[in-house]
Amino acid sequence: MIVFLRRIIAPAVVGCVATATVAAAQTPMILPGPSGRAHVKFEIRVPASVRNEPLTGRVYAIITTDSTREPRAEVGRVGVPLFGRDVEHLAPGAPAVIDGATTLGTPVFDMADIPAGDYWIQPFVNVYSEFKRADGHVLWMHDDQWEGQNWARSPGNIYGAPRKVHLDPRASTVIQLVADKTIPPIQVPANSEYVQRFKFQSPSLSKFWGRPIYLGATVLLPRDYATSTISYPVNYIQGHFGLAAPYGFEASATGRGAAAGRAFRDQWMSDGFPRIIAVTFQHPTPYFDDSYAVNSVNMGPYGDAIMNELIPEIEKRYRVIKEPWARWLSGGSTGGWESLALQIFHPDFFGGNRSS
Repeated sequence: MIVFLRRIIAPAVVGCVATATVAAAQTPMILPGPSGRAHVKFEIRVPASVRNEPLTGRVYAIITTDSTREPRAEVGRVGVPLFGRDVEHLAPGAPAVIDGATTLGTPVFDMADIPAGDYWIQPFVNVYSEFKRADGHVLWMHDDQWEGQNWARSPGNIYGAPRKVHLDPRASTVIQLVADKTIPPIQVPANSEYVQRFKFQSPSLSKFWGRPIYLGATVLLPRDYATSTISYPVNYIQGHFGLAAPYGFEASATGRGAAAGRAFRDQWMSDGFPRIIAVTFQHPTPYFDDSYAVNSVNMGPYGDAIMNELIPEIEKRYRVIKEPWARWLSGGSTGGWESLALQIFHPDFFGGNRSS
């Protein structure tokens, strides 16, 4: 039997599953099913010219009245309605059927509750890969493509142009949709004099997961790094996956955080600012956009990989002071948890932590 694991929107889902598991051990839990009031069906096809091999993944119909944005850009906890079905080894060109009478949705649970009217509907396919783990478990999940488990923009996922249709969920109709576009690879920003990025395949994580797993870092160098020969202390900044420069150093001229980013850049480049190296980690997992920086029976040896593979790679590539007093951690929210965990588990390696 194939085990499907999918993560669509929120890390809070993990907590909900854990809570539900505990409750189930005490009291039988019965989840409500679709009402059966909806009769419309969606048939979503991926042409063989787009994918000529069997497809395993999750297929969605995304419904919106907003024609100014793609429906996939409007999905969220309280976003537009999203209905999906898992498919297993679906033949090229064969339809994936989303039956309104039996398919669960979010945030609208029952498709019958969507009022009849004109909508823009977009097909989307989150492609799964097979993971043959070292512990004997075989799972099908989405393999991160260095986008941080963001399914709506993950390279290799498949979507179609939104189609305007009159939708009446209670009518016995079949709406045919075509997903014929593939999301291109992520464009990683080029390295500059001050901001550099790298990634590499992790031996230990790839062994655990049974397919290539990658670690990476984004490094912000001090103003005089290229013209000096000295080594520098390093701040390891924890948080969710992202390729942006630490501290907002590369913030755009306009938009959210632009003013703070410009102000920080001016300080970083000034003569009186402390000279340090700042580093953010990238360690996306098949479950989520970061590993929480610790070892886990179900996640694998991410804590060991960060300590024994990623940090040594940073210390090999850059002139950092390899002493505990010169390594410190910081982070907020999830990053605060991660930085605190690394400090607690490795008190002789890191010299301090500021988490929130």
